Amino acid sequence: MSLLTTKGLTAHYGDFQALFGVDIALNQGETIAIIGANGAGKTTLMRSLSGVLRNAPEMITLEGQAIGGMSADQILPLGLAMVPEGRKLFPSLSVEENLLIGTYGRKVDGYWNLQTIYELFPILAERRNNPGTALSGGQQQMVAIGRALMSNPKVLLCDEISLGLAPVVIKDIYAAVPKIQESGASLIVVEQDVGQAMKVADRVYCMMEGRVTLEGTPASLSRDDIHAAYFGVSA
Repeated sequence: MSLLTTKGLTAHYGDFQALFGVDIALNQGETIAIIGANGAGKTTLMRSLSGVLRNAPEMITLEGQAIGGMSADQILPLGLAMVPEGRKLFPSLSVEENLLIGTYGRKVDGYWNLQTIYELFPILAERRNNPGTALSGGQQQMVAIGRALMSNPKVLLCDEISLGLAPVVIKDIYAAVPKIQESGASLIVVEQDVGQAMKVADRVYCMMEGRVTLEGTPASLSRDDIHAAYFGVSA
């Protein structure tokens, strides 16, 4: 049984339908990447998985439990945490206080705590008393990832974590992924950067206009396959 699945997932913003019958599956210990252009439905998928958007209960299951109708505060204790697009740090809190917020709603024994987060991102230990939003964009992203990890999630959702960052910073951020995988978390990574997604993923799903247009392992997907699925036209 897959750890997290969607089946026929649809999502709406009022009268606007954003997702059309999306089927994905995340297995234990796996990292999958969701790629696609702006407007493909990637962030809507993440909002649905995390409970920010409500769906029919049976459309999303976590360890066999229907969670599609649950809110975010009900889903977090079950072991699913998200690193949101744009980081969404609390400006009035220090780096360490932002990290500790991650334990709210789910306090379980696990690999991740302040010490292991600081080992993963040493710069945060140096800046622990600084306001979270006074850091560079890359350092803020580290705080957002660390905050999510503090709940010791079974599933970590990462929504566009490279957005707006310099290539050297992106490299540092993604260097943390193997350690996160070793801790036992399974990951769903949303990326516009196809090359970066292919480096970290066991499997890749491509989305376009709210639908899954391609699925496979990085080794099995050709550049032409991805181009066609990404843009809807042949290369």
